Amino acid sequence: MAEERLQRRLTAILAADVVGYSRLMAADEAATLAALKALRKEAIDPKIGEHGGRVVKLMGDGELIEFASVVNAVECAVAIQRAVQQINSRVPEDRRIIFRIGVSVGDIILEGEDIYGDGVNIAARLEGIAEPGGISISEDAWRQVQGKVAASFIDIGEQTLKNIPQPVRVYRVVLEPARETSPAGPGLATLEKPSIAVLPFQNMSGDSEQDYFCDGMVDDIITGLARIKWLFVIGRNSSFAYKGKSPDIRRVGRELGVRYVLEGGVRKVGNRVRITGQLLEAETGSHVWAERYDRTLDDIFALQDEITMSVVGAIEPSLRKAEIERAKRKRPESLDAYDLVLRAAPFTYSHTAEDAEKAIPLLEKALELESGYAAAHAALAWCYHFRFRFGLRETDRAAAIQNARAAIANGGDDATALGIAGFVLSLEAHDHAAALNVFERALTLSNSNVFALHCSALILSFMGKTEQAIERAQRALRLSPFDFLNYLSFNALAISYLHSGRCADAHDAARSSVQLNPRFSVCHLFLIAALVRLGRHEEAAAEAREVLARDPAFTINRFSITVGIEPSVFTPLAEAWRTAGLPVG
Repeated sequence: MAEERLQRRLTAILAADVVGYSRLMAADEAATLAALKALRKEAIDPKIGEHGGRVVKLMGDGELIEFASVVNAVECAVAIQRAVQQINSRVPEDRRIIFRIGVSVGDIILEGEDIYGDGVNIAARLEGIAEPGGISISEDAWRQVQGKVAASFIDIGEQTLKNIPQPVRVYRVVLEPARETSPAGPGLATLEKPSIAVLPFQNMSGDSEQDYFCDGMVDDIITGLARIKWLFVIGRNSSFAYKGKSPDIRRVGRELGVRYVLEGGVRKVGNRVRITGQLLEAETGSHVWAERYDRTLDDIFALQDEITMSVVGAIEPSLRKAEIERAKRKRPESLDAYDLVLRAAPFTYSHTAEDAEKAIPLLEKALELESGYAAAHAALAWCYHFRFRFGLRETDRAAAIQNARAAIANGGDDATALGIAGFVLSLEAHDHAAALNVFERALTLSNSNVFALHCSALILSFMGKTEQAIERAQRALRLSPFDFLNYLSFNALAISYLHSGRCADAHDAARSSVQLNPRFSVCHLFLIAALVRLGRHEEAAAEAREVLARDPAFTINRFSITVGIEPSVFTPLAEAWRTAGLPVG
């Protein structure tokens, strides 16, 4: 019974400790304590607050901090170390207070305000092996943050940590990526449109016969990326001029006039092959995305297709995030329609009426500049959908449908715009058949487009087409494991698993959805249904309170108006929500 009362949750943990604290205290105890206090006030506490951290406890020379998001935890660690470096530049070297930081993500046990568990222990051990002024993170943390934080990482391999039974693969965070100097040479003007060159992958096997496999895979990746409407891809002949060379990435960017460069390598050993890829920003050489794939060579052509889909599927959201950050840095008077859509993106997909209000003027201005811009119409359709969901104004529903149809009419070659438009058309016009046709068009254009996969998986789950919904959701999650919209596919899995009686699997999927997007009340709804079906009524009631805290006007009948779920799927969900205490109407 005691074990059942333990409160657990998945969280990110940051452990920090002062290097050489005993030496500093021995030299001047009062000055060290005063300096540490000032450093916490000036450089550490503000960063913790900015990134949504909670200080669990102070331990003299160290701190233990909890975050709901591992991205926030690593960004906070980076911000702290950079702030401390800046302050230390004004301090004599022998009096500098320098931190080591470790970050992990894992299941923890709550006891009052304190936390315990493997996640805490691993963070503390990672801090212990970090370099002075450095950050070490676990592999689980690295998988969730790569491509999402302004830092690169070095894999230092599996490490045996004190009192941790299994070795842990550890990554060091590179705060200031080394940038090789290169003399400026002749080059092309970089296009205003985002552009990429895919360099020939290196054959690291020592077997020249494997060149055809490397080159064939690069050809397929170039073709796959070329299907992304908003991305300009350098042709094969230009990219392959660098075959057999190790050029400076910034030189490649200048010579080809591209913003991003993808490079990689292939190593074959026996019947296994390891493929690595990394996406770099050409101007700075900084990492945007990196991944490693280990596979068997049972069917070389199937493998080539699988890796191509995985790379293309993962790169698109990573590039989109990098482009959003780039647009934020541009002067307002220099923004074109594309930049305006990017500036609106963080508000477009946040699922609150308040943020939709911020996105809509930017998107409407984009359409003033380019009236047939499918991406702007699709984003507007999404925003008006959420305005309708919270306000139930028919004008918002009509605007959502109108913009969805405009996106479909103008976006014949834009898989992302089609995916979003089909989603809104299904929800607002309740025209599932038309929506499925739009999804098929999108996936014919680009079978690795994660927007189309996420959106179609959710609509298929609403329709009770569980097998197809599960297949598309799993494909989206496999292609792009770190996409910010992955909660859509987890919701599709939760609904489909509930509909097919797999309640434990539904719970796991719904829990993942809530962890990815805790602010969105709908994610909590499907977790409630799974908890009720598992007989965990107290937890379900707690989640129901979370729904009402985020959406005070929520009722089951109101939700049914804004989401067209088939009765055979919706009725069991509604019964579970009533059981958990949510109002009917």
